[in-house]
Amino acid sequence: MSDRPGLVVQGVRDGLHLSDFKLIAFDMDSTLINIECVDEIADAAGRKAEVAAITEAAMRGEITDYKDSLRRRVALLKGVPVSALHQVYEQRLQLNPGAESLVQACQAAGLKTLLVSGGFTFFTDRIRARLRLDAARSNVLEVEAGVLTGRMVDQPWGDICDGEEKRRTLLATCADMGISAAQAIAVGDGANDLPMMGEAGLSVAYHAKPRVREQAMVAINEGGLDRLLEVLRA
Repeated sequence: MSDRPGLVVQGVRDGLHLSDFKLIAFDMDSTLINIECVDEIADAAGRKAEVAAITEAAMRGEITDYKDSLRRRVALLKGVPVSALHQVYEQRLQLNPGAESLVQACQAAGLKTLLVSGGFTFFTDRIRARLRLDAARSNVLEVEAGVLTGRMVDQPWGDICDGEEKRRTLLATCADMGISAAQAIAVGDGANDLPMMGEAGLSVAYHAKPRVREQAMVAINEGGLDRLLEVLRA
């Protein structure tokens, strides 16, 4: 266990370096960024409280069917103009403290960077470009005539990026790289991150829900994402 305030470390051997790993996979909403995008989009429809309540229950693991919970939330976004997504990105979304520093440290140490999100490509595409991440997987909101339809678009790999899809993506990326999952780090905050965190050699919870904090090898409960560098030296 760590004696550093706000940082809990369990089951991690001393002397590990970032370069001991080859891949780091990040969740996006409330991990790399400060908001839950679906909740902020819902604000434009006057339904933020309703959608946020479902999001919170899903992240805490109280709703076990993530796909159903996301379909319910997206259905409530029907009629929201795409311009509202631009406003969320430009006016409300910020990188969480230490996100850029941690990503840059990982890239400098030779790690590939992966973004796996139960959120939407509108935002993950922009965050991927902003942080120069290697790959991203998330969900596509269906748009017709400039407004959201309340549905998502199926993709070649499947319908919705839920916890199981995050796990599959992590393992597939490791396989493509010719590495084991033990050489991967997974960072998240919600129950849908636990499947990929359970496969990774190092699991990191960032300001996470109680269930996630309890199961993670590293729990950052205070400060920024770059506190991981207190555990893994660059």
